[in-house]
Amino acid sequence: MIKKIIALIILVCLTSSCSIYHITSTSTTDDYYPSQETTEVVYLDRIDDAYTIIGTITVNAERRQRLDNVIEKMKHEAAIMGGEAITDIQSNATGPWKRLPIQQTIGNAYVRANFTASVVARK
Repeated sequence: MIKKIIALIILVCLTSSCSIYHITSTSTTDDYYPSQETTEVVYLDRIDDAYTIIGTITVNAERRQRLDNVIEKMKHEAAIMGGEAITDIQSNATGPWKRLPIQQTIGNAYVRANFTASVVARK
């Protein structure tokens, strides 16, 4: 009976879906930028004003994660870094599925993706 319960717990854990984010940030400047409120950080497709790139943020998430959720995680990290905006979001697939030689057969089987953005502040 205990073996069945353990097997059931393992099965539930393996088949359950959870969103795990891994967020890393790198500062590219020695200047100090005070922290912002998350609500003050915006996402911009392009920036017309003069700006300084103060760092980059990488969010590792599930491939099918909505971009809105990823942007919110990026905004929070950018606020800690003192950024006023995030821009230039790029995505790439990672993990062992992407390295398999039979990519034409499995296509979209990879499950993780890195989303990278630049953190900027006005000059």
